[in-house]
Amino acid sequence: MKVKITATRPSGSRGRYSPDSMDDIDGGLGASRADLLLARVTAAPALLLASWLVVALPLLMAGILRPWAAIPLYVPVAALALWFGLRAVRPSGRSGGSPRWPVIWLVVVAAAFGALQLVMCSQQIVVRRDPASYFNFATWLAHHGSLPIPQTRGAFGGGDGALTYGSPAFYQRGGVLVPQFMAGMPLTVTPGAWIGGPYATLAMMPLIGALALISFAGTAARLIGPRWAPVAALALGLTWPMMMISRSIYSETGALILLFGGVSLTLDAVRSGRRLPALLGGLALGLTILVRIDGIRDVLPVVAFAGLLLALRRRAGLPLAAGLTAGVGAGLLEAVVMSRPYLHYLSASLHPLLYIAVAVVAATVVAGLAIRRWGLPDLTRFRLPDLALPATFALLAFFAARPMLQTVRRVPNNPDDRVNASFIAALQRSQNLPLDPNRQYSELSLHWVAWYIGIPAVLLAAVGAALVLRDLLLRRRTAWLLPYGLIVWTTVATLWRPGITPDHPWASRRLIGMVIPGLLLFALWGVAWVARQVRRFAPDRRAVAIGAAVAGALLILAPTAWASAPMAVVRTEEREVSQAQAMCRAIGPNASVLFVERVTGDRFAQLIRGMCGTPTARVRITPGFKTPPAADVRRVVGKVVAAGRRPVLLGADSIDVAPYGTARRVFHVHTRRDASTLVSPPRGTWSLTINVWMTDPVYGG
Repeated sequence: MKVKITATRPSGSRGRYSPDSMDDIDGGLGASRADLLLARVTAAPALLLASWLVVALPLLMAGILRPWAAIPLYVPVAALALWFGLRAVRPSGRSGGSPRWPVIWLVVVAAAFGALQLVMCSQQIVVRRDPASYFNFATWLAHHGSLPIPQTRGAFGGGDGALTYGSPAFYQRGGVLVPQFMAGMPLTVTPGAWIGGPYATLAMMPLIGALALISFAGTAARLIGPRWAPVAALALGLTWPMMMISRSIYSETGALILLFGGVSLTLDAVRSGRRLPALLGGLALGLTILVRIDGIRDVLPVVAFAGLLLALRRRAGLPLAAGLTAGVGAGLLEAVVMSRPYLHYLSASLHPLLYIAVAVVAATVVAGLAIRRWGLPDLTRFRLPDLALPATFALLAFFAARPMLQTVRRVPNNPDDRVNASFIAALQRSQNLPLDPNRQYSELSLHWVAWYIGIPAVLLAAVGAALVLRDLLLRRRTAWLLPYGLIVWTTVATLWRPGITPDHPWASRRLIGMVIPGLLLFALWGVAWVARQVRRFAPDRRAVAIGAAVAGALLILAPTAWASAPMAVVRTEEREVSQAQAMCRAIGPNASVLFVERVTGDRFAQLIRGMCGTPTARVRITPGFKTPPAADVRRVVGKVVAAGRRPVLLGADSIDVAPYGTARRVFHVHTRRDASTLVSPPRGTWSLTINVWMTDPVYGG
């Protein structure tokens, strides 16, 4: 395999910025066919996903998200986006261009990654954490195509004061149920349910994960070089967090496609001066909010970048701002109309974020007017470029030393927080840690990163980030301006406040959204920079430069693969789909399901409602008791019978339902699940057993 490493031209100027300073100086527009193919292949996933969300969201809000409406609309919209969007892509490249092997190897890496995740795909459909909640959200959309979810109180004789209908991630509001999360990810996997039911719904995630690698590699190719695209995809694909979010339904997977695809399209637009890629790139970036509400924070650097382009009178500025506004508007509209209880739950962190967003927009307007009038300031004064390296390593040192300076705690102020505190306390007992249920372990966030990609990659990322910052201050490599802003802003914000239950690998989902991919980009850039310097000065420049590049890549790949190895080929959450289908058959037709035990209600209320098509309700349990009062159960059973339906009682054990009839087990899974560690990297899986017992109660009138 031949690798060609070329040096880039320094600008050599330290004067005031001019509008031309935003031009890419790493190459002209004379890209080869291979460069063009790579650019188009890596931009396509974001265009396809953005097109689907643009079609599916209005249909959902109209209550007609059905195959007969969505597919005829999506096909032409996606075709137009691909036709015009990919034709408008104009990557930068030297006149000699690049070989075809980066494209081939990128496809091979993505296909191998997707195949491995498909074989290891997790069947998380029993609600314990977010992936199962997303699955049940998507299942409801696939079968009904509308929100909110009706409580169907008539199936229980008009309801009863002893009944509740909500469950974790499905809020009870008035006479309906409202799913907790943003609709973007459930919308993304809904076509899988149309095609092949629950198995195909879950199988969508390995495909989406493979496409996310391609999108990420596209950004790496544009910033580092086409030959680094397959290396970047491999580096990200070897991380356990990336594998984890590609085996179950996590919102971060879809957000990766939109973020890095949107960045790639924006880079192409700025380099070529074309408006359409800027519009589509801004739309993709804005739509991340429809997938993850954290996207409000992530896109703030894009707001500032679009304002800078407008101030410099660049052609891409206005369409980028327009696309971003449309995407953000769609996400906020869905949040306000369909996810309001979720916003209320997040209000403590969401309100400050909205204030910050307003401040960023206002500051962007003021700064843009100032730049339009006086031009950009000279950032080379006071030797600012020389401070890039010490400033970057000072920030790294702060986060590394943070555990010695701070212990982060959070006092629970709502039921969900109190459940999390109880969970943390249980983990602390099991791992012989000091009992401190309010502790969040956020001060270990940089250490978390090192668990998954290794200390060498973190140090190389710091070197790469410092070199990029120095070049930006010297007006070099300005293509990095938007990616640098996104990565640094999101990484610092996430490391400071991850905002997640801190057990691992669960908490690593916060890192995979931008922190880990961004640091890998910086690390690979650092390796490429070293290889360029070696080629410039070594006697046998080509061979030594290739060796340096390979050695640097191995410093990133080897620790990452080692960290992922204990979990990479272990299957988790098996047989849940087949057992759920068997349970639906056991429940039978014309049934009304009553849960007489808390945990079973938490886990199965929406699963049975959506997958079995059966109304469900929970009989209230008096605090301090495991099961509800028998009088309440028998009264509700009588109402169900009077309504002309079959009452069915479910619990976690035979003793939960045996007082009301013959008990039989209708769901049994003994499988493995992801581990839950607090102060050490995860190195395996834990056992998981789930049972559901059922009875057809005897009703005496």
